[in-house]
Amino acid sequence: MRIALAQMTSGIDPAANAQSVADAVVKAAAGGATMLFTPEMSGLLDRDRARGVANITDEGNDPTLAAAREAAARHGLWVQLGSLALRRADGRLANRGFVIDDTGAIRARYDKLHLFDVDLPTGESWRESAAYAAGEGAVVVDTPAGALGLSICYDLRFPDLYRALSDAGATVLAIPAAFTRPTGAAHWRVLLRARAIEAAAFVVAAAQTGAHEDGRATYGHSLVVDPWGEVLLDMGEAAGIGFAELDSARLADVRARIPALAHRRAIPPVERVR
Repeated sequence: MRIALAQMTSGIDPAANAQSVADAVVKAAAGGATMLFTPEMSGLLDRDRARGVANITDEGNDPTLAAAREAAARHGLWVQLGSLALRRADGRLANRGFVIDDTGAIRARYDKLHLFDVDLPTGESWRESAAYAAGEGAVVVDTPAGALGLSICYDLRFPDLYRALSDAGATVLAIPAAFTRPTGAAHWRVLLRARAIEAAAFVVAAAQTGAHEDGRATYGHSLVVDPWGEVLLDMGEAAGIGFAELDSARLADVRARIPALAHRRAIPPVERVR
């Protein structure tokens, strides 16, 4: 099955970002894709917290979600909307991903489980938990691409999540992201390949890229990795649309050659010896 990835440089204007997502749907459909994957924070990327929060709304009023649903229905395309910043009913913010079907209906939602709080050697400081509430559950949803396990960016560093997703039947793992350049250069490719190999699943990782209006810089290199760990697509640093083929026969072949999923065991309590 042919999929498309949108590598974006999202900015501080939600309307402009919504139009970018709608345009990506058009290009993905024209390129013969059945499903489009977009990055984390497709609708708004703004490190100025006061300005950013003023542009965050609830799910029912978000312009990027509305644009993605309308475009998906118009062009008959499934969309994995990597994530949006949204306001919850309790007033907290959620970093929430969506799966939208080819009628524009929302098939699944996922709130990011692991929040990124760190001080980098570059002087950059991130405190995602200062504004966002962590999600409370993992999600696998049936799509034309296969059983799709949902995650977002920093989740990539927690293999237990992907074990749970593959145990629940996931054959494709969505890992939309907005990786910083230092961590991206060091860890992005190796972690994505590891998750694909461990889960014997395809990994689809649509990413933010380039210099953003809010002053940050993201790594790009949206990847598609097959269950053997082979990189099928690396989009480099330019924003745009990329395409890849997910071959179910390849999945079956890899799982037959190394049946690690069938050999998984519950880990007993660890004995600590001093």
